[in-house]
Parts: sequence; C-alpha cells; structure tokens
Amino acid sequence: MSVNYDGRVFRPLNNPPGSPTGLYRQRGNLIWAEFGGGRLHFGRLVGTCDESGTITATYCQLATDGSVTAGSLRSVPGRTAEGVLTLTEHWHRLDGSKGISVIEEVDAALAPASPTTIEVAQPR
Repeated sequence: MSVNYDGRVFRPLNNPPGSPTGLYRQRGNLIWAEFGGGRLHFGRLVGTCDESGTITATYCQLATDGSVTAGSLRSVPGRTAEGVLTLTEHWHRLDGSKGISVIEEVDAALAPASPTTIEVAQPR
C-alpha cells in the first residue's frame, strides 16, 4: 500500500477521549511527526517510509508527569473495514519494553497543539 502521510492526523484506534494525537509530515521517503494531548505534553518522531508505506522511525515523548520515553518503531499501514487508514505500530522502548499499538487517521481538526503553547510551571 503506497501512502503519502503528509498532513495526516492519527490517534489511537477508536479515538478514546483524551488520547494523544499526531500530525505527520512527509517529503519523499522522510517522515516526521509531532504529537501531544492526553498524558503527553508533546513528542517527536523521525524516520523513513518505504514503497509499501511502512514507517521505520525513532521517537521520544515528554509526559505530563515529567517522564521521558524514547524508542523505535515499525508502523505498517492498513485499513479498517470502513476504509479508514490505520498504522499498526510495533514499538520497542529504550527501557526494554515492547508492544503493539494501532492508530487510525482522524479529522485534521484534531491535530495536536504546538508545543510552544505548553504552560510550564515555574520553580518556586
């Protein structure tokens, strides 16, 4: 499946409330994304995409509790029965944990806010 990801917005399958949302960009085979929302202040993903639409990337994210998570993933495109674009993410974090998540394309209006809008608590 050949896919152009530029400008597409993804969120966890079935669009649970308060879920992080990611805005993907693509130039040639280069992929990057910004994501945030829910328990995440923001995150970044950078990688490449092959002819089949499979993404190989590295990511890092900053949670609202201050924790940082980083790792790599391989995302394979697919479609729901309704024809919605999905990505099955096979991820492996630097802490050794691994798993599979599925995200689906959602309306572009759900794109994450820019990280520059994050309010940071000032030290006392």
